[in-house]
Amino acid sequence: MSTENLPQSPEQPSRKPRVAVVFGGRSSEHGISVVTAGAVLKAIDRTTYDVLPIGITTDGRWALTADEPERMAISDRRTPTVDQLAESTEGAVVLPVDPASREVVYSEPGSVPKALGEVDVVFPVLHGPYGEDGTLQGLLELSGVPYVGSGVLASAVGQDKEYMKRVFTSFGLKVGPYVVIRPREWERDESAARRKIVDFAGEHGWPLFVKPARAGSSIGITKVDDISGLDEAIAEARRHDPKILVEAALRGREIECGVLEFEDGPRASLPAEIPPPDAHAYYDFEAKYIDSTPGIVPAPLTDGETAEVRRLAVEAFDAASCEGLVRADFFLTEDGEFVINEINTMPGFTPISMYPQMWQATGVSYPELVDLLVRAALRRSTGLR
Repeated sequence: MSTENLPQSPEQPSRKPRVAVVFGGRSSEHGISVVTAGAVLKAIDRTTYDVLPIGITTDGRWALTADEPERMAISDRRTPTVDQLAESTEGAVVLPVDPASREVVYSEPGSVPKALGEVDVVFPVLHGPYGEDGTLQGLLELSGVPYVGSGVLASAVGQDKEYMKRVFTSFGLKVGPYVVIRPREWERDESAARRKIVDFAGEHGWPLFVKPARAGSSIGITKVDDISGLDEAIAEARRHDPKILVEAALRGREIECGVLEFEDGPRASLPAEIPPPDAHAYYDFEAKYIDSTPGIVPAPLTDGETAEVRRLAVEAFDAASCEGLVRADFFLTEDGEFVINEINTMPGFTPISMYPQMWQATGVSYPELVDLLVRAALRRSTGLR
C-alpha cells in the first residue's frame, strides 16, 4: 500500500544538548568548586542547553541539587557546600557504566529509581584531588560521556606539581628550583627528609614555599622565612597531601595567562599580573577568594613580553597534552625571563577569577567562554584521541 497520500507526522524537534554540571567533591577545594558551579549555572545559555546540576558531597556521595546558583556564593566569608544544596540527605545520582547508554539515574532508599534522562556532556568544575586529577575523567571515559577539559593524563599531570615540572623541563620550558619529599621518605626517616629541605634552603636561600604536591587554590601552602617555621609548614602541607613540594622563592612579577581550545586549536588570552596583596604575605586562598585581591588585566607588559608569555602558555598546554582550557602561571624574573610555575587544568572559574577576566579582556565574555568550552567537549569523543 502506498503511503504517498497519507498525512505525514510532523518532524519532532531535536532536543537541546544536556549538560551535567558536576561540582563539590572530596578535596579541600570543595567550597570553591561550588562557587564556580554557581557562576557556570548562571551563565550557561538555557535556550541552547538543558542543565542538570549534580553535587558531590565531601564524603563522595553524588547528590541531586537544586538549580539555584544564587545559593552558591560566598557568604560571611564562608564558602557553600553541596550538603547545603542537596535535595536529599540520602539520595544518590548514578552515572551510566555502559557506554551505549547516557541515562542518569537517581535513587533513594525505599524508592523506585528514577531516570533523569540522558546526559550529552559533563562540565566538571571540581578542583583538586578526586575530580581535577584524572579520576573523574577516567570514570567519564569508561561511561563514554564527553566532558569539558583535559583527559586523564593531562589532568593527572596538571594536578601533580612534581610531574608537571618534569614534563615542562623535558619540553624545554624553564621551571624554578624545587625539591620533593615523598611519603616513604618521611615515614622512613623524618630527620633525613627534613635535612633534605634544610640543605635545599642552604643552596637556594630563604624564604621557601612549602606546599602539598597535589592541591590547588593555594590551600595548604606556607611561606617559610627561616628554619623556625619549617616544621609547622610541613605539617600543614602534609595535612592535605602526604607528598610535599618545596620551592625556592623567585624574585619577579607574577603573570598569568589563559589558554582556550578553539576549533582551529588552542589560543592564549591577554595575560594578567597578580600584584603583591597588601594584607597577605602572598597570593593565598583568602587573598584570592575571600578578600578578592584584584589582578591587573591586561598585565602592563611590553608587546614583546605579552607575545612571549602567550606563546609559552600554549607551549605548556601542548606539552601536557591538555584540552579545553588551562591557566598557566609564570614568574617574570628580574632579568626578563619567564619561568613557568604551574598550570591549572580546571582553574578558578568564578566571575572574579583571573581566567574569565583574562578572556573578558581578550574579547570573550563569561557566557561565551562557557559555551565555547561545552562546544569543544561536544566535538570530542571519549577514548584514545
